[in-house]
Amino acid sequence: MRLDVFNQLPAAEAANFLRPCVDVDRWIDALVSARPFSSFDALTSFALQDVAPFSREEIAAALAHHPRIGEQAQGSSKEADLSRGEQAGLDLGDDVADRLAAANRAYEQRFNRVFLIRAAGRSAEEILAECERRLANAEQAELLEVAEQLRQIALLRLENSVDN
Repeated sequence: MRLDVFNQLPAAEAANFLRPCVDVDRWIDALVSARPFSSFDALTSFALQDVAPFSREEIAAALAHHPRIGEQAQGSSKEADLSRGEQAGLDLGDDVADRLAAANRAYEQRFNRVFLIRAAGRSAEEILAECERRLANAEQAELLEVAEQLRQIALLRLENSVDN
């Protein structure tokens, strides 16, 4: 969608358009209210700086739409389509898939949430190494990393949705 079209959408349509980027009502409402944006850079700058950081509750709500890394998102929602596309480039041979599944389980036991990372542009080995590294994080440090990954995913999805 062109930026000028996004700027002119009725508020409810603009919110529905943004929701697959990251399902955080405050973020969506702020972006919709801040329109019109003069440029794509203005939109992304506002999305990343003026509306961040995400709270613990917002992170939990957003994570509900993300599958485990290495697993196919189920359903036909826009979020599921985006997730499948973002993970499509992962080369998950049996060994890496097994190690990633074990790392996912360890992460979930440690932090009681799904491991989240921007998969696009990363190898399976890199993702696995990040999961293993982040297992050593304290809760607050990990929460900050999860929020940063959500912002990166939101930006990627925004870049793929709005023509700049």
